[in-house]
Amino acid sequence: MPHIPLDPQLPGITALFAYRPETAAPLGQLAQVLLRGPSTLTVGERELIATVVSNGNECRFCTGSHAAAAAETIDGGRAVVDAACGRVDDAPVPAKLKALLRIALAVRETGRAVTEELVAAARAEGATDTELHDTVLIAASFCLFNRYVDGLATVAPDDQAVYDQIGKQLAAGGYAR
Repeated sequence: MPHIPLDPQLPGITALFAYRPETAAPLGQLAQVLLRGPSTLTVGERELIATVVSNGNECRFCTGSHAAAAAETIDGGRAVVDAACGRVDDAPVPAKLKALLRIALAVRETGRAVTEELVAAARAEGATDTELHDTVLIAASFCLFNRYVDGLATVAPDDQAVYDQIGKQLAAGGYAR
């Protein structure tokens, strides 16, 4: 049960956005820029970063939503997403993305866990300064989103079909409201 009065028909962050539209607008814009704005990382790669961080934070709503969006937008679909959430090193993704996912998981723990070694490993695989920047910001932002959603005990549906529908909507329309 949510800690504040939220629309019970709206799951996760959608209920919070309805509750405080004035905070929803900038948060939605941030997600739009990070996950859909111009980047050398694909939409699917960025959604996968968001998913792996959310999964590590055990945020059921964000993991479900972004896993579905990633599955819609990344080569290899759900199998790639599930593998990355299980163990980054086993995921069938390029070495550069694995290195960036390791950085994202370090950010999830604490920003200080992003070591020179992790950055050097990502650079050795071809990661650019902008890709490093964006990976850290996506990871940090999803820590915020995960804690926002779970900290107010929003509704997280059990039905995978709900997340699949959200994923399709995000893949098609992004985060702009």
